[in-house]
Amino acid sequence: MTHGLDTGFLVATEVAEHPDHSNARLQLARLLAAGDRLILAPQVLAEFVHVVTDPKRFTRPLEMSDAIRLAQQWWTAREVDQAFPNDAAVRQFLDWMQQHRLGRKRLLDTLLAATYRTAGANSLLTLNSADFVILGGFTFIAPKPTSAAS
Repeated sequence: MTHGLDTGFLVATEVAEHPDHSNARLQLARLLAAGDRLILAPQVLAEFVHVVTDPKRFTRPLEMSDAIRLAQQWWTAREVDQAFPNDAAVRQFLDWMQQHRLGRKRLLDTLLAATYRTAGANSLLTLNSADFVILGGFTFIAPKPTSAAS
């Protein structure tokens, strides 16, 4: 299975003080161990660097150089396919914006979902499924707590 990677999930995976950090890393490890692949769009990396370096969000934000190094590692990881908004993605984005009467606060997530959909992802790794559920056709995977039975 191929999963589009949303910024929130990526931040949770990489920032130790994030409340979902351990569970995000475990969920990601499970998926990769099963042979699943990830799709990553450049705009996610830009937002990732912005968020993880923000001292208003984290007590110990990453230094810019560390954030960029992590972004480069993700971008070039062997289990990650790169996705770019192409003509089909832009058409899907515009169709969804009109079909669902979405406003300006929904622009970036809708373009990201369209980019991932046209790249072959039917699943999104996200902490915010509500941002995408109206679009339909996606399965959502969030960090899952480990249970004593596992």
